[in-house]
Amino acid sequence: MAPRVLISDKLSPAAIQIFRDRGVEADFQPDLGKDKDRLAAVIGDYDGLAIRSATKVTPKILANAARLKVIGRAGIGVDNVDIPAATAKGVIVMNTPFGNSITTAEHAIALMFAVAREIPAADASTQAGKWEKNRFMGVEITSKTLGIIGCGNIGSIVAERAIGLRMRVIAFDPFLSPERAQDIGVEKVELDELFARADFITLHTPLTEKTRNVIDRQALFRMKKGVRIVNCARGGLVDEAALREALDAGHVAGAGFDVFTTEPATENPLFGHPAVVCTPHLGAATTEAQENVALQVAEQMSDYLLRGAVSNAVNSPSITAEEAPRLRPFVALAEKLGSFAGQLTDSGVTAVRIEYEGLVAGMNTRALTSAAVTGLLKPLLADINMVSAPVIARERGVAIEEVLREDADTYDSVIRLSVTTDGVTRHVAGTVFADGKPRIIDIKGIEIEAAFGPSMLYVTNEDKPGYVGALGATLGAAGVNIATFNLGRAAEGGDAIAIVQIDGEIPEAVVARVQALEHVKQARALRF
Repeated sequence: MAPRVLISDKLSPAAIQIFRDRGVEADFQPDLGKDKDRLAAVIGDYDGLAIRSATKVTPKILANAARLKVIGRAGIGVDNVDIPAATAKGVIVMNTPFGNSITTAEHAIALMFAVAREIPAADASTQAGKWEKNRFMGVEITSKTLGIIGCGNIGSIVAERAIGLRMRVIAFDPFLSPERAQDIGVEKVELDELFARADFITLHTPLTEKTRNVIDRQALFRMKKGVRIVNCARGGLVDEAALREALDAGHVAGAGFDVFTTEPATENPLFGHPAVVCTPHLGAATTEAQENVALQVAEQMSDYLLRGAVSNAVNSPSITAEEAPRLRPFVALAEKLGSFAGQLTDSGVTAVRIEYEGLVAGMNTRALTSAAVTGLLKPLLADINMVSAPVIARERGVAIEEVLREDADTYDSVIRLSVTTDGVTRHVAGTVFADGKPRIIDIKGIEIEAAFGPSMLYVTNEDKPGYVGALGATLGAAGVNIATFNLGRAAEGGDAIAIVQIDGEIPEAVVARVQALEHVKQARALRF
C-alpha cells in the first residue's frame, strides 16, 4: 500500500505533484491545520504530515497519530511542532533549512539599508506631498563594521553580501571554527567585543534558553553609541522593551525587525518609534523561497517514506538515499545486538560502548548507535524508538561511547557492543553476511556463529559431556521443535554457550527446566 501524506497547510501544487509522481498518496487539505480538533480526528490515517506555520502539532494530535512516521515543515522554524512529543512517538521531524536562506539573508540586508537611510519614513513623507530632504540624513554602510550574532548558513550568506558591500564583518558564534571564519572572510570575536565594535548588528541564531534575550538592557548599553540592530531570526533574541528604552535615549540609532516575541504582532514596544522599521515576518516571503521549501519538503518526505532516507531531521541522524540500502542490514544488526544484551540485563544500564570495525566504521555510525541503544533499552522501556533512544539514554545518565577502527580481523565489518550495568559488563559482537542477514559471532569473548530468529533460547553452561544431549532431550520432551542449534566454548571443560533457535515461543516452564539441568549457569528465552 502506498504511504499517505496529509498536507494541512498551503503548499505549492508542484510539491503535491512530486508526492504523487514518487508514488506517495497526497491528501491536500490546506485549511485543515487551523482546526486542531479535526486534524486530531483524521491524523491516524496518515504516514506523513506536511505543514507550514499554520498547523500546530501538539501532543494531543500526536497521541492520535498511530501511523505517523514523519512531519515535514516547509521552512526552517519548527516552533509549531512539539519536538519532545514527536520524538517520544518515534516521529521524525524534518525542516528545510536551506530553502529560504538566501531570501532571509537578503531581507536582513534590505532592512539594514532601510534603517541606515530611513527609507520607509522618507517614502511616507514624500508620498504625503512633503519634500523633507534635510530631515532624512542617513549613514553609509561602506567601511562600517557589521557584527553578526550566529554565523551559520544564513549568517554566512549575510557576511558574504556585506563584504561585497565593503563592510568589515565580525562574528560571534561558539560553533564557528577559526578555519571557517577565515574561509568566509570574517573575524571571529567574543560577544562583548562585538557589542563594543559593531556599527550594525544582525542576528541569525535560533531561539534557545541560552540565546533568549542575548541582547538585553545591559548588552544594549555596552554597545557603541549610534549602533543599528537588525533581527530577521527569531523573536525573543532581543529584549524589545529594553531596546525601546535605548532608542528613546538615543543610544541606539535605529532598528529593523522582521520577527517579534509575540506573533502575529498587533502591538509591540517598538511600534511607533520613528527610527524603527518593522515587517511582518517576511524573511522567507519570496516566490522563489516558498517554491523551494515546498519542493524540498516533498522530496525529503518521499525519500524517507519510500527509501528510508533521512534529510534535515531535527530529532534524528541523517541517512542519505544512497547509503540507506547499504546501511539497512547494519541497522538491523545493531538493534538486534542491543536487544540481545538488553534482554539479558536485569539492572540499570550505566554505559554503552559500541565498536565499529572494518567497512562499517566508514558508514553512518550515528544511525547505527541509535539503533543499538533502541534495541538495548526496549526490553526496559517498551515505547522507545530510534528517534527517542539517544535522548532517553542521556536523560537516564547512560554514557554512550563510539570507537571506530578501519581494520577488522576476520570479517569485513564487525559491530561490538559492551553494556555496563551495576558492576557487570556484557559483550556481544556481530556481522552481516553476504546474504544481508545479521549474525552473532562473539559472546563474552567466546566465538560462535548464529543467525537471529524470532524466538531463541540462550544458555550458558560448563562444557561437560552429556550436556548437549540433556538439553535436546529436555526440549524434545516438552514438544519444543529446534530450528537451529549453535554452540561455542572458551576452552575444553570451560565456559560454553548454546544458542537454540526455536519454532514458536518457548514456555517459561520449559526455560525453568533447562535452567535446572546439571552444568547450566543461565537460561533465557529471547524474542527478536
